[in-house]
Amino acid sequence: MLLIRFFVFAILFCNTLNDIPKDKSIFISPVKIPQLLSANFGELRIDHFHSGLDIKTQGVTGKEVVASANGYIYRISVSPGGFGNALYVRHPSGYLTVYGHLDRFTTNIEDYVKMQQYAKKSFQVTLFPAKEEFQVKQGELIAYSGNSGSSGGPHLHFEVRKSDNEKPINPLLFEFGMIDNIKPIIEKLVIYPINSHTLINNQNSIKKINVNGNHGVYSVSQENEISISGLAGFGIKAYDMLNDSPNKCAVYSIELSIDSTSVFKYIMDGFSFNESRYVNSHIDYEAYMKDNIYIERAFVLPDDKLSVYKNVINRGLFNFNDNISHSVKIIVTDANKNKSVLSFQIKAQSEKQWTGQGFIDKNIIVMPYNITNKFSSENISINIPAGALYDTIYFSYKKEKGTSEMFSDLHYIHNNFTPVHKAYYLSIKPTSVPAGKESKLLIVQLGDDQKKSAVNGIWAEGYLSADILSFGRFYVGIDTIAPVISSNGLVPGVNLTGKKEIRIRITDELSGIKSYEPSIDGNWALFEYDQKNDMLIYKFDETRITKGSNHNLSLKVTDNKDNSSFYKCNFTW
Repeated sequence: MLLIRFFVFAILFCNTLNDIPKDKSIFISPVKIPQLLSANFGELRIDHFHSGLDIKTQGVTGKEVVASANGYIYRISVSPGGFGNALYVRHPSGYLTVYGHLDRFTTNIEDYVKMQQYAKKSFQVTLFPAKEEFQVKQGELIAYSGNSGSSGGPHLHFEVRKSDNEKPINPLLFEFGMIDNIKPIIEKLVIYPINSHTLINNQNSIKKINVNGNHGVYSVSQENEISISGLAGFGIKAYDMLNDSPNKCAVYSIELSIDSTSVFKYIMDGFSFNESRYVNSHIDYEAYMKDNIYIERAFVLPDDKLSVYKNVINRGLFNFNDNISHSVKIIVTDANKNKSVLSFQIKAQSEKQWTGQGFIDKNIIVMPYNITNKFSSENISINIPAGALYDTIYFSYKKEKGTSEMFSDLHYIHNNFTPVHKAYYLSIKPTSVPAGKESKLLIVQLGDDQKKSAVNGIWAEGYLSADILSFGRFYVGIDTIAPVISSNGLVPGVNLTGKKEIRIRITDELSGIKSYEPSIDGNWALFEYDQKNDMLIYKFDETRITKGSNHNLSLKVTDNKDNSSFYKCNFTW
């Protein structure tokens, strides 16, 4: 028995330290300017955790980016979204590093990429050069910082991953020379009733309390005496800051202790990409959707399978029913071991019966998280697979007559405050279908701000069906309108002598851009696609077209419902 206990302890201990690097000095800063962060590892985002560091580049593009250690470039990615222009470097240490949102690569890499783009006739490429192609030394220039892809402003996205499984590791576990002596800041305590019998200050509702304190010591004011009867969980609103930067970053660890016993711990050493969407269960999703704030739970929802939780007892929940006072602490740290502690007392009360009057909706359906749930009504059916919900929900549905632009009723599927981990299958029967236009139908989600987002569906047996990743309002719409091509002054016969580039704006009303096909003088031409700004950019290249002569430009743009627009123009360059 003693031997078994030893092995169990050894396994748990090894797993805890699995992401801690043995040599913390193997990497240097990937930039030559002061290393200041706008976002850190594990920062909370809807649908994913941030997988690296966002390093400021003084508000501009074009800063030198260097290899953080010896290795070789094994992957090069160029994309209109995501990381945009990105380099992936594999190192002999068992780690790899990622450099994203780059403006451009060094000349030798640029030439290699452009050759591949022309060979594939595609701006978007993912390339895997031979190991010997691009060997790099620590500190060697490999690229220039930018704002490409889905970036919201000039910066360098930098990651450290394990080479064997590409699992992102917290770069701040390594020593880059970054200074941080600021303790995390705790702003709010949140207490959750776990069932209908839990009372918090005699109410069966979530209680949010602003906390007092600073410099690592926080408390609840005496006016906010807390009594709880029944099973409850805790959450906090907290953030971290680093020296010389005003940006609010994510905390590294959260620990909940009740009566000196640790019942929950969250440590952001690393995570797998296939579990990143569980961030929607770690945070109070409803609080974000309603108030745009991140509350982190110090307890685990039933189907939250994040690996960053350690030493969790009873999912971090506690049953307050013994009529005594309990000492509660929530300890928050950053990656540099700066610590803040929120301390408060909970007065437990024996279980009471909630006497509040609640409205019971006969249309509510209980949907357990661990089974497949199905719902159907007139002209609609829904199939929610096991594992799509983080907790049991009380599902609701209603509909109303659609507007003139809708080809079905407007269906209210539960609410957009409840997250979905994986797609459910939604089928809607239109109330009318324009003759011969079945292929142009799509499912449209209507946001609270009336913003429309479309999902391509499959048309079969009178229903339009699609995989959907959120609850909300849905209807069947149609897209028969071709994308719009705005030439930005590029009119037939224009003289572009001395210009460095051509810019053409392309937009689509609903289904979104699927493809674009550009050519100059009958040959495919490399037009970069800046997706976030809806812009196609051609940089004049005299190795591809003859300078000082007339040229013919042709462009075809197609959306996701196969509506196409065409533009032709002759110009001098």
